[in-house]
Order: sequence, then C-alpha cells, then structure tokens
Amino acid sequence: MSNPFARAKYLLAAHTPQQLPPDGGFEVAFAGRSNAGKSSALNALCQQNALARVSKTPGRTQQLVFFDLPSHANRYLVDLPGYGYAKVPRDLQAHWQAFLARYFREREALKGLVVVMDIRHPLKDYDRQMIAFAVENGMPAHALLTKADKLGRGAAGNTLQAVRKELQAEHGDKVSVQTFSGESKIGVDEARGVIARWLEIGGPRS
Repeated sequence: MSNPFARAKYLLAAHTPQQLPPDGGFEVAFAGRSNAGKSSALNALCQQNALARVSKTPGRTQQLVFFDLPSHANRYLVDLPGYGYAKVPRDLQAHWQAFLARYFREREALKGLVVVMDIRHPLKDYDRQMIAFAVENGMPAHALLTKADKLGRGAAGNTLQAVRKELQAEHGDKVSVQTFSGESKIGVDEARGVIARWLEIGGPRS
C-alpha cells in the first residue's frame, strides 16, 4: 500500500475548543519544542514540502492545525503549537496550557501523541511534560528523535538507547522511541507505521 498520508491537506486551525472539528474518528497529535523539527517531520511523513510550514522564526504556530486524510474518513493529523519560545506573551501561554490540557483530557478522537525532539537535546522539561500528559490520559506516546543525520550512527544509537531506557523506567511500555530524519529519511517508514496503527488505517510498505 502506498503512503496513507501522501494526500494529507490542511483542514482548519483552532484557537479555542469551539473551533475544533466534531469529536469523532481518529486523530494523532504532534508536539515539539521550537526548532525540534516538527514541521519538517510532518512534511517528510506526508511526502509534501510545505504541508506544515517550516518557519525560521520558532514558535509561530499558535493554533491546533488539523490536516485531513482524504483517503480515510475522519482521520486527522494535528499539529500542536510549538513551545519553548520566550517571546510568546504570558497570557497566551496560559491560554494554550488550559486549551491543551482540556484537549488531552476530553478529546475522544485523540488516539496518540508524537513528541518530536532534536536528538542532540532530548527530554527537555516540556518533552517530559507532554509525554506524561499522554500517559496520564491513557494514550500511547511515540518519541521521534529528529535530526538523526546530524550525529554519527554510533552516537545516535547511544542516545536512542539512553532515551528509551529512561522513558521505560518512567512509563513502562506506554512510550516508544525511534531515531528520525526528514532530510535523510531515517525512520520515516517506521514512524508512518506507528501513526497508521493508531489511526487504524493500512500502514505503508517500504
């Protein structure tokens, strides 16, 4: 089967719970610190260059952005706001924390969370927070260690093992981890397989 995400297209951006699409079907959300490579990862997964806007100014995503999968009814990829960018006003940060907490707690369609981390700077406080958010709300999380092409294979493997060991100690088998690179396509099929399983659609063959 071909890539189930290749025809993904922008659906809507929600700034408040009222703007979210109807709570049915299946969604997988993507979270990541500013400049972790979240937009590049989404683009690589969907084989599109500009599906998720890659910005030189970190933290510009200030909405939950929904991408529809036309080949599969009521299936969505959701780009969560970038975080860790100091120039976001405090009241906006508070709004987002409340909105995201409610989204994780109440959204029946949310089936899993992909947490995107730069492999050179993994498991920052907010990464841990987002993973804990998912686990506490009974959903699986998958850590993408992006920009794996920036490290040698040995160093990337060592970081992968260290992150996996730490997350297993904290969360057992509820969190999976892999290396990834949108640039060199490391781990792209593996990540598609995880997300396709959560969305209950056919996974890609390499």
